[in-house]
Amino acid sequence: MSEPGFLALRLGSLGDIVHTFPAVAMLRESFPNAQIIWLTHPRWKFLVESSGLASEVWTVESREFSSVWAGLGRLRDSKFYAAIDYQGLFKSAALPFFGGVRKRIGFSAETVREFGVPLLYTERVRVTSTHIADQNTELSVKAGARLSTGRVQLCIPQDHAEYVRNHLNEHGITEYLVLSPGGGWRAKCWPPERFGQLAERIHSKLGLRSVINFGPGEEELAESVSAHAGSASPFSFCGNLGQLMALLRNARCVIAGDTGPLHLADVLLTPVVGIYGPTNPARNGIYFQKGVVLRAANVETTHKRLDTPHPSLLKISVDQVFDAVLRAGAGA
Repeated sequence: MSEPGFLALRLGSLGDIVHTFPAVAMLRESFPNAQIIWLTHPRWKFLVESSGLASEVWTVESREFSSVWAGLGRLRDSKFYAAIDYQGLFKSAALPFFGGVRKRIGFSAETVREFGVPLLYTERVRVTSTHIADQNTELSVKAGARLSTGRVQLCIPQDHAEYVRNHLNEHGITEYLVLSPGGGWRAKCWPPERFGQLAERIHSKLGLRSVINFGPGEEELAESVSAHAGSASPFSFCGNLGQLMALLRNARCVIAGDTGPLHLADVLLTPVVGIYGPTNPARNGIYFQKGVVLRAANVETTHKRLDTPHPSLLKISVDQVFDAVLRAGAGA
């Protein structure tokens, strides 16, 4: 008897996809010969493929009607035992609903942020876990997966690794730490001037250069970090996703807020220091290793997308973060 086919839905973003890997890994370990199709945004196709967990990776741009229509047609032409919506939004839940997948598994109303989404599922899971990665695995168990370790290992193409290594060597950098000051919304981000002061502290105390990782549109943020780094001469780096993976994997330590690069470094098993403010590290924190997490006491969790750092982040000093870097093992 052939194994069932699954449609896994997680359209984005970087950190959320990383936290979906263990759940899909459980499916793969439980059904090694199953057809697992992962539906995601085109931007994240490379990331999903790097995990090797899906038989195929399909993409859909939810803001483009033609892309959604083509995706629905593809779903209607396929036969799945179940669709598992790890995202819990209308844009993800509607795809298998209108795509004709009969068995649709998702979160119950207690978990989803958008009212009414669970109405699109045939089976709703009221999760008991706190971390979102564990919540995702509860959906996989509902689909028939066995509880397992959900091992995840990302493959980084050799050309990306060589590019990063050669690029850093050209600037005299072999051993380094990565500072990632950006994020999806500024309220989660530790101030750039403190990242700069941290780079100076790392250079003076440990003799190590810092690499500032920044994405498109974050040039001014990287410049602000450099401007406050004194003589530490941090190196700014903006690369594609494969290059970012190579950069993070070979770092002594990665320091970041609750953002994609932190979670990507976590799954790559690079030592990490997570600086948390309005979001809850118990739900969105470091998952694949121990790491070091900093958060001020008695912070009320909120997801308001403000354009300035959350006040709780201002309570975390450069001294505290540098001490966390040492505890993470970067000074060894």
